[in-house]
Amino acid sequence: MRDRSNSRGGFDRVLVAVAATFLATSALAQDRSRSTPAELAIDAAIPRPEPANVPPPTINDFKMDSTASVPDTAKAEAAKTPEKTEAAKPSNVVAAPPTDAGKPNAAIAPLASPATASPPAAAAAAPSAEQPKEATKELAAEPVKGASNVAPADQPVADKLKEMLGGKSVRYFDRKTERGAVEKFYGAREFAPLWTQAGSLTESGKGVIARLKDAASDGLNAADYPVPDFAAATTPDALAEADLKLTASMLDYARQAQSGRMHWSQVSADISYPEHPIDPNEVLANVTSAKNASAALDSYNPPQKLYKELKAKLAELRGQGDGPVIQIGDGPVLKYTPPRGKKQPESVMEDPRVPQLRAKLGLSENADDTRYDAKVAEAVRKFQEGADLKATGMLDGGTLRALNSPKRDKQIDIVVANMERWRWLPRDLGAPAIGDAYVILNIPDYTLKVMQHGAQVWTTRVVTGKPGIHATPLLSETMKFITVNPTWNVPPSIIYNEYLPALQQDPTVLQRMGLRLEQGRDGSIHISQPPGEANALGRIRFNFPNKFLVYQHDTPDKHLFAKEERAFSHGCMRVQNPDQYASVLLNITLPNERYTPEKIRSMYGSSEIDLKFPTPIPVNITYQTAFVDDGGKLQIRKDVYGRDATMIAMLRNAKGRDLENVVAHSQPSYSRPPGSSLPAGVSFASDNSFSSGPSFFERLFGGPPTPPAAIGRPGQQRRVYR
Repeated sequence: MRDRSNSRGGFDRVLVAVAATFLATSALAQDRSRSTPAELAIDAAIPRPEPANVPPPTINDFKMDSTASVPDTAKAEAAKTPEKTEAAKPSNVVAAPPTDAGKPNAAIAPLASPATASPPAAAAAAPSAEQPKEATKELAAEPVKGASNVAPADQPVADKLKEMLGGKSVRYFDRKTERGAVEKFYGAREFAPLWTQAGSLTESGKGVIARLKDAASDGLNAADYPVPDFAAATTPDALAEADLKLTASMLDYARQAQSGRMHWSQVSADISYPEHPIDPNEVLANVTSAKNASAALDSYNPPQKLYKELKAKLAELRGQGDGPVIQIGDGPVLKYTPPRGKKQPESVMEDPRVPQLRAKLGLSENADDTRYDAKVAEAVRKFQEGADLKATGMLDGGTLRALNSPKRDKQIDIVVANMERWRWLPRDLGAPAIGDAYVILNIPDYTLKVMQHGAQVWTTRVVTGKPGIHATPLLSETMKFITVNPTWNVPPSIIYNEYLPALQQDPTVLQRMGLRLEQGRDGSIHISQPPGEANALGRIRFNFPNKFLVYQHDTPDKHLFAKEERAFSHGCMRVQNPDQYASVLLNITLPNERYTPEKIRSMYGSSEIDLKFPTPIPVNITYQTAFVDDGGKLQIRKDVYGRDATMIAMLRNAKGRDLENVVAHSQPSYSRPPGSSLPAGVSFASDNSFSSGPSFFERLFGGPPTPPAAIGRPGQQRRVYR
């Protein structure tokens, strides 16, 4: 060991160099509050002469013995300075680059006190003995740039990805929003490949590919999401292209799983659901960071229970289910004859095949009963409807063959079409503020259900629109209020298509029907029916303002609810038990008011009463020709509006991406058609004159479509219950 006492000047220079090295490489030096007592001692012991008088250190000055200790004089100086002071921070701190693994640079070992620093620690920020001094100065003056996050083996692929995304990304991503998101996402990771590492598929890549190949299980077409052959991709160009193609297929899957293979406007002009497109930035971040990429991608499919039940039935129809195959043997025709008065009781046939028939049709009650009773006959009739057979309720030869050899291909198509329609619906059907409550009406099943907390609260039968121009539209809106004792404002389509021709035949017909006729100064015609027992809307109207001007309401024609097929209206939905329906909804939105059907009926009279909801209730009008009932049985309903036929043909024959385009439809017109006029001798209301009165929408819902305005119109008696 050298005699340090005889070379104080050299030692001082060594201490200055070591301290500079320590401050440049240790984060601890940036926060003096974390300094150890030993470090404080060294800091106090270092003399601080003028920079001009300090000779630059030499390499030999760094050749310290690892056992060298701090001189006694330095310790004495440190003892005189018990309180630490803020040292001047170096003006040019060199940041050590991270390693490829993202960990602190292994070359920088944790620093002990300079008194016990080993040569590697001391040399961490200094050049080696062979490095010239000029390089030392250059190193101190230039900050070290951060190392790339791209592994060396992936750098050639990253370079190709950067090149492709710079000028050729439109080949893979024709949607501008997706293209921009992909370019930004790859750029943020220095264009490192998403799905491979050193040329091999990652777990995320394998998960995405597995989900795309299984797209058919969700009623999608796997051919729409091609998977590149990574095994054949052996060059950087091929790997980069495969990476982008898989990213494109992943985004296509997520988009169509969430919003559908076709836009609802492709099917009909009387469909309008809220748009809920994917955010490609979110999809990229979600799938690539997930522990299970397949599950993350699958999450863009509808979350509703009814959708998942259809998915399970689709697997069964394709032969992937575990249920037993029931074959019913030949035998005589079975039929049920209902009673006809007291003289003719019901006629029930018995047959040993009936228990098999019950099992086939999902009738679990009285499973071993051999009687072909009313319930069995009704189940057979419904099966015949779904199988396009004459709905007689008799088990004849054609029905038996259909039961034993069901038209599975057609059923599969129907289920797929229904799964597609579920993608159009909002992901959250209900309102969280009121227990996720919502109303869902199924047109082909002619039923309405009120749901809350994921369970059915109430249900009733409904009458829906006639096929054709009076079909009930599919929509999602919010019910904002109920009107008791509503005025019926006759839709313009009925006025001009039905009532004006009737007036040509009989000028007094409206007066005899109790309808009020008004004509505006511009020639427009308004017909209304005041509140009352005979009002076409009955006693209650349920209002969810929408562009189709439809609503739910009571009706004086109760006999129609007894029919199995109930498509008779002009588009609105008639509710069988409106007083119960109103009390259920009001108890959800106003639970402290304790509404009952009796309380609702006590409001019946001649003046309109509006009961407003503090929290609107979502109303979802759907078209479910295939659904799973509470017993787990797949139910098929008649395609009353032909929606299934249209969609199945399009899904089979059209190109996938073309179906996603929005089709512009002309909106319903409520203005007076050219050439329409009132015949002579027609009686008008006594106060018949209005020039700038409310529009039909305002007459119907109490305000303009956007934004909603105050309920009511001038001259109309109306009380508002809040």
